[in-house]
Amino acid sequence: MKLLLALGSDKTFENVSLFLKPLGFDLIRYRNVQKAMDNVDEIDPEGIIISAKDFPRHWKTMTRFVRCFRPKNECPIVILKGDAFPEEEINKAMALEVNGLVLESLNNPAETEKIQTLLARYVAVDDKRTNRRYRPENWNNIGFVFSHPIDEKLITGIVKTVSATGISFEPDHPGLVEDIKTNTEIHNCSLRVGEDILSPVCTVRRTDRIITLEFLSFPGAEKETLDIYLENLPLEELKARQKAAS
Repeated sequence: MKLLLALGSDKTFENVSLFLKPLGFDLIRYRNVQKAMDNVDEIDPEGIIISAKDFPRHWKTMTRFVRCFRPKNECPIVILKGDAFPEEEINKAMALEVNGLVLESLNNPAETEKIQTLLARYVAVDDKRTNRRYRPENWNNIGFVFSHPIDEKLITGIVKTVSATGISFEPDHPGLVEDIKTNTEIHNCSLRVGEDILSPVCTVRRTDRIITLEFLSFPGAEKETLDIYLENLPLEELKARQKAAS
């Protein structure tokens, strides 16, 4: 498995190598963006990492070039950014279909995990954490309700975590769900993610104060809608934090 890295900093390359090589990647590094672009076809990488800190203008050029013939679901592109990365640049990254933005310092373990998670979604890395769980924040628009499978009473509550495969959910009124057993299928569900309302079929995997539900199926293209929403959460989180700080 090959990753193409456009990195000017030796230190960044060392940091990235420490946690990507154990995942089975062959790292091919370029210090020059133009040379990296010239060799994309020959290398045929499974993913690309570009430093926006080292190449503040050319990361956009390279991303635009790659996306002309390699969609984001086939070749994930991760941009390493410095501490100062304006909202305008975030919007450009989203428009160019970048898969994720990560702090180049990589001081926080969450940043390295973010890269692993982004790559694991599209590449068969030697890592089991392919379904990262997200804890909804105030800026998220995530909600979940379902009808009791027997008496059809509406069960409301708070989503504690959400992933591509399921959610954990704290009911507002625990007494209403006491008789729901594990492995029960729930067909009347509504999951809000952003501006979309999805209708998954779920099965109950754990019952307690917090209920864990696994997504069994989605109608139409709704699974893709959920995947795209979760994929864009790191960019939306960054935008929300910058707005809060301004």
